[in-house]
Amino acid sequence: MTDFDAMYKQDDDPWSVRHSWYERRKRAVLMASLPSARFGKVLELGCGIGEMTYLLSSVGAHVMAVDASETAAAICRRRVGRAGANNVSVQVLQLPASWPLGSDDSFDLVVVSELAYYFSEPELASFIEQCMASLALQGIWVMCHYKPQFHDRIGSTDEIHNKVNALSELQRIVSHDDEQFRLDIWRHATGARS
Repeated sequence: MTDFDAMYKQDDDPWSVRHSWYERRKRAVLMASLPSARFGKVLELGCGIGEMTYLLSSVGAHVMAVDASETAAAICRRRVGRAGANNVSVQVLQLPASWPLGSDDSFDLVVVSELAYYFSEPELASFIEQCMASLALQGIWVMCHYKPQFHDRIGSTDEIHNKVNALSELQRIVSHDDEQFRLDIWRHATGARS
């Protein structure tokens, strides 16, 4: 896997998340697509430097943001701290080997953006299983990923999203698919699928 910590040490915004039109547009579409203006517990996996984390702090009572990079997590903490988002905690974990909750924790909103295509098949299967186990009944699961090919991508966006969409416990409530990114949002509604 890519050494993200080294990337963030070299450039604190290696993907121009703060300023690129693609990133700003993607965040706006994601936030506008959420089915509710408020959530209890929010889990953001792959928080990076915290631009999405900051937005999620406005809709979540508590946001747990997770990244594999110590450097990115430190930038995220500073970002949300400067903004006065006291409802955010940031953890450094190597997903999916480590998971940010205990066996009885569940989340009302799980957000995965620009992350899942870095996982091998076994890692992806574990990741999907753990996301599902972390989602409260009636909870919302968001997946948003870049579509074009790039050098360190392992899985395709469509294949990854289709695997999640195949889970019988989920009902897809939003789907946005353009040439740049795919956004899918599901509700955990066991037995709701026809």
